[in-house]
Amino acid sequence: MKKHFTFIKNTGAARAGELNCLHGKVFTPVFLPVGSQATVKTLTPGDIKVLGFNMLLANTYHLYLRPGIDVIKKLGGLHRFMAWDGAILTDSGGYQVFSLSPLCKISDEGAEFRSHIDGSGHFLTPELAVKYQEALGADIIMVLDECTAYGNSKKRVQEAMKRTHSWAERCLEAHTDNSQALYAIVQGGMFPDLRQASAEYLTGLDFPGYAIGGLSVGEPKEVTLPLVEQTAALLPQDKPRYLMGVGAPEDIVEGVARGIDIFDCALPTRVARNGALFTRHGRINIKRAAYSKMDRPIDPSCDCYTCRTFSAAYVSHLFRSEELLALRLATIHNLRFIGNLMRDIRKSILDGTFQSFRQDFIAHYHTTDEQTRVEQKGRWLRGRGNKVD
Repeated sequence: MKKHFTFIKNTGAARAGELNCLHGKVFTPVFLPVGSQATVKTLTPGDIKVLGFNMLLANTYHLYLRPGIDVIKKLGGLHRFMAWDGAILTDSGGYQVFSLSPLCKISDEGAEFRSHIDGSGHFLTPELAVKYQEALGADIIMVLDECTAYGNSKKRVQEAMKRTHSWAERCLEAHTDNSQALYAIVQGGMFPDLRQASAEYLTGLDFPGYAIGGLSVGEPKEVTLPLVEQTAALLPQDKPRYLMGVGAPEDIVEGVARGIDIFDCALPTRVARNGALFTRHGRINIKRAAYSKMDRPIDPSCDCYTCRTFSAAYVSHLFRSEELLALRLATIHNLRFIGNLMRDIRKSILDGTFQSFRQDFIAHYHTTDEQTRVEQKGRWLRGRGNKVD
């Protein structure tokens, strides 16, 4: 396999680089739209390309349960199945096993769980997680890890961390397809010493890339950001760094400032379907009465199809009327906003102006109130049930 990651330039801790994937080159920093079930909701693969993305994320847990790994493999692999010729990163499904599956039982051998769809019993091991992802044909695949909940005791987190390390070794041994890059996942909960221990242990195994897992699980940002900064600094400069499950615009900017290369999150598409749209001044609720007669785009500075074609009043009308087109137009807008943000971030790193870009962005972007954000995140995590983002 060719060199997986090329580091190009940094401005402070912020980094620009390139991922060399089987299905094309990917410029970093990069955000991956989430297509858990081999689709980014409301969009076609062509839409995603037009929006400026050439890599996305799919989820092994959901595809294993429906339509089944063997079905996708027989139909030519995940790329052919979903008609996507760009790069794909697949999550191992571990987080979904622990968060979605009723009666999940974890042992050193693996995870026994019941499907959230029909209650059927299943058993997932590190070896099977790798086997399934190899069969899907993703460009980047993830080890099976154990993610703990915010508020768990240090003893419980340390136990899960050690199991994650053992599973990472087993995944590495089971991995046979050198065209795919296998990433390890640093765990350790909210404990800096455990984060350091996990990073040191996993970097000693020399994976092609490293993810930071177990964050953005309901904790306040004042806890998240120092842990991201600490952990990223412990990871090799010549390997990509992936912050899992983070996708709010302000969090992406702050993550890049701390050395992160790859982000993924369902947030931009999920909140879009609820009428929350990103603008350069922050998130707005397009269903509010203030937008019902507004004869201008959602964001006049945005070049997406939605803003080039329709007024804010029209999009507001679609949401109020519960028209399906509302979901599509809002998703197009939010993903284009994120795509443009990633483009501007990379440009600022390459020309040495990232720090001023960051200061300007934070000064003008009104973020969601922290207490409200934590409460919303907590409600979403508690109420996921059968929902798939």
